[in-house]
Amino acid sequence: MWKVSVKTIVAIGIGAALFFVLGRFVAIPSPIPNVTISIQYGLLAFMAALFGPIAGCLIGLIGHFLIDLSWGWGIWWSWVIASAAFGFLMGLLGNRTRLAFGQFGWKGALNFNLAQLIGHVGAWLVIAPVLDILIYSEPANKVFLQGAVASASNVVTTAIIGTILCFAWAAAIPDKGSLKKE
Repeated sequence: MWKVSVKTIVAIGIGAALFFVLGRFVAIPSPIPNVTISIQYGLLAFMAALFGPIAGCLIGLIGHFLIDLSWGWGIWWSWVIASAAFGFLMGLLGNRTRLAFGQFGWKGALNFNLAQLIGHVGAWLVIAPVLDILIYSEPANKVFLQGAVASASNVVTTAIIGTILCFAWAAAIPDKGSLKKE
């Protein structure tokens, strides 16, 4: 879980790039200002569960940083840190899914979705709003509303996209001993 191999570094690069593309070009507007319905967190949750907390943290950090940078309004560090924290928490809690071993079933899906629920609530209802208040002196009612909408929409999109990615990954891994020499 804490090992950083070449495979993990490559996963961080690919994951951050995909996170950026999904977050920048496939963001769905919400009725709350500065909040979008984001599908990139399903990918982040999947990658973090597969490659661990360091990869999850860096994918969220780099990907969200690049999204903010590309919009041109500056880096909103409270939300970048929240994305990194979500990736880290998913990496920590996601190891119970057994995804890395290709043993992802309905119990793994339940563990995955429980982990992502805890991660999103921690990131968007605690970390992002508190840092918005501390760093940017934003009004509490505004940032907690934004955090609640972001958390709820991210839980739903991650449950759908992340779970599909996990089942697809597990189905693509060949069973041990299934390959025979002829």
